[in-house]
Amino acid sequence: MNGIEKITARIETDAKAEVAEILREAEEKAAAIREQYKAQAAAEAKAAGAAGKEAAQRQTERLESAAQMEAKKRLLAAKQACLNEAFDKAQEKLLALDEGEYAQLLARMAVKAAKTGKEEILLNAKDRERVGPQVVAWANTLLAEAAAPKAAEKAGKVGGKAGAVLSAVVTGASALLQGTAQLTLSQETREMAGGLTLRDGNVEVNCAFETQLRVLREEMAAQVAGILFP
Repeated sequence: MNGIEKITARIETDAKAEVAEILREAEEKAAAIREQYKAQAAAEAKAAGAAGKEAAQRQTERLESAAQMEAKKRLLAAKQACLNEAFDKAQEKLLALDEGEYAQLLARMAVKAAKTGKEEILLNAKDRERVGPQVVAWANTLLAEAAAPKAAEKAGKVGGKAGAVLSAVVTGASALLQGTAQLTLSQETREMAGGLTLRDGNVEVNCAFETQLRVLREEMAAQVAGILFP
């Protein structure tokens, strides 16, 4: 989720102007409602005359309370709309990453979600064609490096091309012995905007962007609201 969290963190600059406009409109509507209720209360008080002054006052208070509640509802709805817009923009930014960055992001997501290192990676049809092999290759490289970081580093000290070859062999062998770095690209695809699904037999892990952002929103709603509505 590191990539998603970084993208989401950028929403402050993109969203604040739109937030200010939405809240301004909500405030204007709320103010109009308050004025409407005040005018209604004044008219009722005038019609009631002196004898009904106390009743008119109570009605005025009720109307003003109703106006305040309506204003709060409108502001809350506006803020919810801003949060929706912020996370929609986060998904747009993820989908707009260039091919290399996008493939690396998916690879990191696959590595983070992998339990055995032998799962299948399922992408949407477009991503499978565009970056599928890259995602699998990078993800397996990351898993292999995690399996034998010290051994690979030691082998790499040999230097030159021989050192690089030895490092790769040691890393691959360690990964093979530990039974990891064997992710494969599934022939199947999934209907999702972006992201991936990992499958190991009958067990699937949903890492689609829309799912991950929904979970992230639940976890970060207060934090994002603090950025948008200081």
